[in-house]
Amino acid sequence: MSDPVLPLGGAQYEGLVDVRETGPQGMIALRGDLADASLQEAVTSLTGLPMPDVRGAQVLGESGVLWMSPDELLLLVPYRQAARACAQLSEALQGQHALVENVSDMRAMFRLRGTQLRDVLAKLAPVDFARDALPVGELRRTRFAQVAAGVWFSDDTTAQVFCFRSVAEYMFNLLCTAADPDAFVGFHAG
Repeated sequence: MSDPVLPLGGAQYEGLVDVRETGPQGMIALRGDLADASLQEAVTSLTGLPMPDVRGAQVLGESGVLWMSPDELLLLVPYRQAARACAQLSEALQGQHALVENVSDMRAMFRLRGTQLRDVLAKLAPVDFARDALPVGELRRTRFAQVAAGVWFSDDTTAQVFCFRSVAEYMFNLLCTAADPDAFVGFHAG
């Protein structure tokens, strides 16, 4: 297997927050009955993490379970294990109404870190980024300007943002513009 190519080659920017392209990240889209015990067992066995609540993000290192919709999860696995994990999950769900697809190469991921994180993100999406409205460990699917994206906070000063690979450069430029030091807001500071 050849080394994966990141959409932006690991681009980074330092401003109000640090913006870094991360990856590669293994990602598996799973659609099915999330209340089904055998589906839950397959997911938790594969990732080693519990099923998330609605809008939840259970993430530890390169492994995770992201709640995307009432019948959809995005599973995070180490990139080089994604194909094998996808096959394992398909086998575990054989005979069930479920869709399992390796989507690792169709998305780009960015890590944002800094104390101005919530202000930077609030400039871009119609989401309440206050700590009590979007706590650590909760996923939000939204739009950042014209781009469909997902975002979750892994701690109070770190967030992960993902979007389609085809718009990675647009997303990176958007995040950098919002993080420009001359664009300080200070609403969520503290």
